[in-house]
Amino acid sequence: MASIGTLNDLLVSELRDLYDAEQRLTKAIPKLAEAASNNELIDALSQHLDETRGHVSRLEEAFASLGEELKSETCAGMKGLISEGDDRADDAEEGSLRDAVIIGAAQRVEHYEIAAYGTAIAHARLLGHDPVVRVLETTLAEEKSADRMLTDIAESTVNLEANAESDTQPRTSA
Repeated sequence: MASIGTLNDLLVSELRDLYDAEQRLTKAIPKLAEAASNNELIDALSQHLDETRGHVSRLEEAFASLGEELKSETCAGMKGLISEGDDRADDAEEGSLRDAVIIGAAQRVEHYEIAAYGTAIAHARLLGHDPVVRVLETTLAEEKSADRMLTDIAESTVNLEANAESDTQPRTSA
């Protein structure tokens, strides 16, 4: 990790962290879509995968605009969120309950990204990097939209179905 001595250094570090996070997600999202059973969820994940590839491209634009070397720094937060999501999905039986797990994992990721992009935007704005602000704001809007879409899918079908399936399952004591 590079030394952070200025706000600009911090912005570049944040962008490198986000670049790694988005690249990790281009590999993780297809696995979640494959594990899902709800068609609306599968479609939403597929759509967001396409957007995520665009996020990678926009980050590349941001680096170019700043005149910074295009490279990533390991995003430990995203690495952990992906690992936790994979583990939880593996622990759930196929069906609506697993879909609910996948939505929860995906929303944790979205909230992490929303926070990270919001912070980077604030720093870029303060530093007067308007082209960077614009590309990051576009991505932030897509992250918020993905989060809303996941909420809608969860509340309209998946959680209801998972609850109904749970009511028919025998209870075991721990």
